[in-house]
This record gives sequence, structure tokens and C-alpha cells, in this order.
Amino acid sequence: MIRRAETRDMPAVLDIRARVFIEEQGVSEADERDGRDDEAIHLVAFDCGKPVGTARLLIDGETGRIGRVAVLADKRGRGLGKDIMHAALDELRKQGAARASLGSQVHAVGFYEALGFEVTGPEYFDAGIPHREMVLSL
Repeated sequence: MIRRAETRDMPAVLDIRARVFIEEQGVSEADERDGRDDEAIHLVAFDCGKPVGTARLLIDGETGRIGRVAVLADKRGRGLGKDIMHAALDELRKQGAARASLGSQVHAVGFYEALGFEVTGPEYFDAGIPHREMVLSL
């Protein structure tokens, strides 16, 4: 089940992101905690009532930026990432966004392409990890 996180869910959101990005992928805390969480919409995926995945949405005009998409390692492969992305796209549409954008880690480009996203730029590094910019018209 996916739902929009309330303030009381932020510790869970930050815990998931720390476990995936900081501990698992070696991203620095300074890069992961960029100070934009207060202006974002946060989505949380639950499994048996426990938070196991998350995504962050930032809206700028007609563009919704999806970021910090993370699912705990032991919960991957069950479709939770796809569920989170569908919830994110639905929320962006509700918020009036006409386009979704994201920076995909290179290994995940195929995942986002299967959801309809298209690569729009060259490979670049974010937090030391290769990424590609991707967009989807809503």
C-alpha cells in the first residue's frame, strides 16, 4: 500500500533513504539530505504495516521532479518500486504537473523506461554515481 507521508512519517522516510543511499550505496549524508524535504511531497510504501519504500516529489510549475526513490533491499523484486512510481505519477497529475522528470541511476534506466520515461541527456555523476536525466509527459 502506498500513501502520502505525514510529518510523523518523516523519520521512517529518512531511515529508508539512509539505509539505501547512505549505507548501501555510499552516498554522503550531506548529498542525501539536501535541505529540500520540507518543500516536498513524500510517498511511502508499506509492507505488513511497516514502511519499506519511499519517493520524494518536488513541483516547479508544470514539472514534477521525482527523486529519492528507494525500496529496502529485502523488499525489492515485489513490484513496490513500480507501485511507488505509479503513485508518484498520480500525485503529480493531481498537483497539475504536465511533465515528470527524474535523474535515474544508470543501472535503473530500464526500470523507468518500462514506465514510459525517456532519456533526455548525457550521463552525469550525482553523488559519485552515474545518472541519466529522464522525462515523461503526463
